[in-house]
Amino acid sequence: MFDYLIVGAGFAGSVLAERLASDAGKKVLIVDQRAHIGGNAFDHYDDAGVLVHKYGPHIFHTNSREVFDYLSRFTEWRPYQHRVQAWVDGQLLPIPINLDTVNQLYGLRLTSAGLVKYFKRVAEHPAVVRTSEDVIVSKVGRELYEKFFRNYTRKQWDLDPSELDATVTARVPVRTNRDDRYFTDTYQAMPRRGYTRMFERMLSHPNIKVLLNASYREVQHIIPHDEVIYTGPIDEYFAYRFGRLPYRSLQFEFETLNTPLHQPVAVINYPNDNLYTRVTEFKHLTGQEHLKTTLVYEYPRATGDPYYPVQRPENTELYRKYQMLAAQTEGVHFVGRLATYRYYNMDQVVAQALTVYGKLTGQSRREALANPA
Repeated sequence: MFDYLIVGAGFAGSVLAERLASDAGKKVLIVDQRAHIGGNAFDHYDDAGVLVHKYGPHIFHTNSREVFDYLSRFTEWRPYQHRVQAWVDGQLLPIPINLDTVNQLYGLRLTSAGLVKYFKRVAEHPAVVRTSEDVIVSKVGRELYEKFFRNYTRKQWDLDPSELDATVTARVPVRTNRDDRYFTDTYQAMPRRGYTRMFERMLSHPNIKVLLNASYREVQHIIPHDEVIYTGPIDEYFAYRFGRLPYRSLQFEFETLNTPLHQPVAVINYPNDNLYTRVTEFKHLTGQEHLKTTLVYEYPRATGDPYYPVQRPENTELYRKYQMLAAQTEGVHFVGRLATYRYYNMDQVVAQALTVYGKLTGQSRREALANPA
């Protein structure tokens, strides 16, 4: 008999399993239909011996000391500052757009103050910022929007930015200095031995049992349990009662090269050329020393594993129907990206899981973290 049946061995499910087992003394069964733990953050050594992320690059960054300290119980860290470039007009240029991006693209010698004036001159100001297009043109103007964002977004979402909610690009930074870091969070690092090793330590408590290659439907009626924590797609849980929630998926194509490094940075975006959106070279992320290197090419797809909720008003309204149904479902707790139809960074999922644990046990998040693993 298990106190909790947890569906999904990604961040949300694993954090809750660890806390419930080690802090609350509960017996937990965690079930995943995949053949591995770690969810989309799963990493492994490929045939060449290069450590790769099976489901695309996962770069950890957070401003939360609580989240960073919690995960530090299960991993040592490798400091890492993520940098991205974009292939635009035959040049590799820093992204997010910064002072060097504009100067290199146009052959200018602007200062930071000059770039502020430039953005003010070219920016468009819609009466109401409703769409992703509105967000970008109001920051950098029409031309940079066309070069760096429009076609990338079309490939990623199969929708024009003018058809997407403003929240999709609301967090896109624009800088007037030369800071070429993709993130500016206080804590930026990669698990020194990889994400999978971190999850193995997180789920190593004797009160936790892990069942892989099994779906929730297969076990829900044959394995006794009191409550359920569900981290899968919320529409799937309710058998698509109101219809399917739209997602974008990805196809990954891996390539191993006989060279120690191939790209100048970990990720190169391709806004306008090629069918793929970006190419990642993992050794920049992991710091692994190896004579070979492995790249992954990302091709957005309409079907496949759900990755990105399509943020449009009609989809938000459809989710609200499922959300109301979930609120009326006793003994089942919906946690994580897919269960709440939101795009969360990894640290946000961890924070949400810790908050849910606090609610389950009547503790504050600080109290929920008081007992080390």
